[in-house]
Amino acid sequence: MALKIAIGGDHAGYTYKNMLKEVLAEMGHQVQDFGPGSEASVDYPDHVHPLAKAVVNKEADYGILICGSGNGVAMTANKYQEIRAALCWLPELAKLAREHNDANILCIPARFVSEDVAKEMVRAFLSTAFEGGRHQNRVSKIAAC
Repeated sequence: MALKIAIGGDHAGYTYKNMLKEVLAEMGHQVQDFGPGSEASVDYPDHVHPLAKAVVNKEADYGILICGSGNGVAMTANKYQEIRAALCWLPELAKLAREHNDANILCIPARFVSEDVAKEMVRAFLSTAFEGGRHQNRVSKIAAC
């Protein structure tokens, strides 16, 4: 099933973003690029906020954010109650983030994972369903405000 995927990040994630856009297109997904448009230094919140809003507003099914450590983009995205952004560095973590936490944004630390691992994380994240059940009660308690 074709999904709408929002992708973005910062200058450290620019190369991975472009590589993952190709992977997503090969998988048959629609991709909306929230930037940046080059490797020139940017402030990641300028790209994360519009992406997170697109996921919240159901303009995208899921988001993928890439920066050097993955921390900044995850912290920013998680400011939104409806967002569950997961910082992952292994495909197994991306799978569990979907299964147990119903994550809707995958955050990738470009400086700490290979391109192949990033591709596998994206595939695992997008092909895994939320298990619900006992996890639903926990996920329902995440939003604090």
